[in-house]
Amino acid sequence: MEQPNTTFSISDLAKEFNITPRTIRFYEDRGLLSPRREGRTRVFTRRDRTRLKLALRGKRLGFSLAEIAYLIGMYDTAHDKNTQLAGFLSGLQQRKAALLQQREDIEALLQEVCAFEEQCRQLLLARAANGAAEAESGLRAGKNS
Repeated sequence: MEQPNTTFSISDLAKEFNITPRTIRFYEDRGLLSPRREGRTRVFTRRDRTRLKLALRGKRLGFSLAEIAYLIGMYDTAHDKNTQLAGFLSGLQQRKAALLQQREDIEALLQEVCAFEEQCRQLLLARAANGAAEAESGLRAGKNS
């Protein structure tokens, strides 16, 4: 079991979460992580590790960086876990609504693409049939001359 004073290097966290050190530095630059420095080395705490885990989860769920920062900030300041959970639930509901709308939009676009695809096939078939008919009529005209 991890000790409360456990620290992590950037490579430890990168390996654990299967991400690059650059990703971790990106979250640090955005203020989501704040490791202490020992010379040029970043030293991450369990708090940083948890914040990184929350940031990656938020990213996977499709939250924006601002939304992730808000949720992480709520995690830091919430004394009441119910408030924290209610805020997260609200964010999830908004994300779900956006995803459902995207799915509806994608379905409508797919139907439209399928309709255009069918129109193109019909036009190609009609033109192929007309071209064959014209070629045959040209052959007949040539025989009659």
